[in-house]
Amino acid sequence: MGKIAFLFSGQGAQYPGMGKSLYEASSAAKAVFDLADSVRPHTSVQCFSGTKEELSQTENTQPCVYCVDLAAAEALKACGIVPDVAAGFSLGEVAALTFCGVLTPEEGFQLVCKRASFMDEAAQRTNGGMAAILKLPDERVEALCAEQKGTYPVNYNCPGQVSVAGEKAALERLCKAVQEAGGRAVPLAVSGGFHSPMMDSAAEKMQLELQNVAVSAPTVPLYANYTAEHYAADAAAIKENIAMQVNHPVPWQAILKKMAEEGVTDFVEVGPGKTLAGLVKKTLPGVSIHRVEDAETLQATVEALK
Repeated sequence: MGKIAFLFSGQGAQYPGMGKSLYEASSAAKAVFDLADSVRPHTSVQCFSGTKEELSQTENTQPCVYCVDLAAAEALKACGIVPDVAAGFSLGEVAALTFCGVLTPEEGFQLVCKRASFMDEAAQRTNGGMAAILKLPDERVEALCAEQKGTYPVNYNCPGQVSVAGEKAALERLCKAVQEAGGRAVPLAVSGGFHSPMMDSAAEKMQLELQNVAVSAPTVPLYANYTAEHYAADAAAIKENIAMQVNHPVPWQAILKKMAEEGVTDFVEVGPGKTLAGLVKKTLPGVSIHRVEDAETLQATVEALK
């Protein structure tokens, strides 16, 4: 067997009831939720019983998805499955940083709560949104964004799929231009223009917040969203990567390809949904793809990888 990668889910994958069966099936997963509840009461209740609308609010989404991501990874680890390398998509990077030992569990959860608050504040001030652009080359999407002031290519997800962010009126004009160019634009259910200059204030606040956070070198090789390279051991560089990913694009496709070049053959999405599993399938045909988001998928993945 080749190497194993853990991929930590991002914002947008949330759904009511997520994490409940993991909590019930794994003491390691339960410990993640219990710690979260001690810092931010009722986080587990939001995951297990919150409405779709409640979970879609950024200040709730990020702490809740973080918990399910980390709980899934810790449940796998408790079953003897550990990764050779890891990466988290956007929000998922904070859970990955915690799992890989860069942040303590307490600091990781506190930081994701702060991140959610900073990004929510920026979103409310900028009136932005996002859309996934399909069926066009990356270069064409970049050119269309350059033509439409106030829009930005932000997440390079897989071949033929780039997410863009922008002010809502500009984003509507961009989506119309995409259709005229033969592409397809799908609005995303997010509350702001994430990973774009519309998040500059959030990135600045993250930088200030991180001044008081202790970080350690990763115990598992971890790719950074900001650079598409491994996190270094240098504390200043670690903090820069954590802050800068908030208002810069996520080169996810490049990260996946580098993992494959490293010898990764088994990719495991840890966290709610199957978005990242789908991106792996489109980017790296032929690799083995697994998911852990509940007790059933935990058991299936453990059986497949042991």
